[in-house]
Amino acid sequence: MQSPLPVRDGVNATRLRLPDEGPWDTAMDYMMHRWGHIDPQGIEDRFDAGEIVGEGGIPLHRGTRLEDHTFIWYYRTLPPETRLPVELNILHQDEHILVVDKPHFLPTTPGGTYIQESALVRLRNQLDLPDLIPMHRLDRMTAGILLLSTNPETRGKYQVLFEKRQVQKEYECVSAAEPAAGHPAVGFPVVVRNRMTKSRSYLLAEVIDGEPNAETRIDLLRTFDGAGSHTSAGAGRRGLYRLEPHSGKTHQLRVHMASLGLGILHDSFYPDLLDKAPDDYTKPLQLLARGIRFVDPITKEPVEYRSRLQLSEVR
Repeated sequence: MQSPLPVRDGVNATRLRLPDEGPWDTAMDYMMHRWGHIDPQGIEDRFDAGEIVGEGGIPLHRGTRLEDHTFIWYYRTLPPETRLPVELNILHQDEHILVVDKPHFLPTTPGGTYIQESALVRLRNQLDLPDLIPMHRLDRMTAGILLLSTNPETRGKYQVLFEKRQVQKEYECVSAAEPAAGHPAVGFPVVVRNRMTKSRSYLLAEVIDGEPNAETRIDLLRTFDGAGSHTSAGAGRRGLYRLEPHSGKTHQLRVHMASLGLGILHDSFYPDLLDKAPDDYTKPLQLLARGIRFVDPITKEPVEYRSRLQLSEVR
């Protein structure tokens, strides 16, 4: 459902579904029930100013009945955000798509405490492209190639490529050169297949029994000594791995590497969930979206975009 309110400061208006029934007579009563403990005066002021609208952009007022609208839209009051000390690099732009190198620590889309400090909102404001939409997502802690649509009229053609898995993605990561104790040796290349689901706990993904729905091909490109390691003792050996996912489950690559006893370096979720701590910009997750390939639906020509970033732990 298209919002009747335009993008403002790079951010979409928030859509709220009103309940079909309940102890509320008006839309404002319901909003007071939801958020009145935070900013009751602000809610009243928005209704008085006509800043809360229904379908077709009709402004609501304090007395608008609950049953008059199913959905309403409004702009959230955004808290100030400290700019993250990372930058986006534009690799390609035309009338249909935008390709960028997303840095570690910057989320793809707004959410939680990151609104203005997301790749999407930064790019909308920087390039004056309010209709910009990402065609896929990278985790906040993952860096690399991100493809976005700049043209609503051709957006569906690119969306179909992702829906039909006609886009080939390549990642790189750094992990230990040998599996952790208790895990068998791995012969590369190896294909990991299992069934993954989102967990109800803070750990966002887990493997369960059942028909596989996640698949990744993993290959070891080379090994090297980690920082501060002593070659003679064989300590600190690292591996640079190529990862080729054939599905796109949440945290799939991180879970699949951890399942081999090769948890990605600086991963605070897998294989062990670490205590939440402030971002350490000196230790980014060593996972990079290196490249993306597909047949462009407009030109009908094969294209490939490659990241110019490098993983900091690669020696």
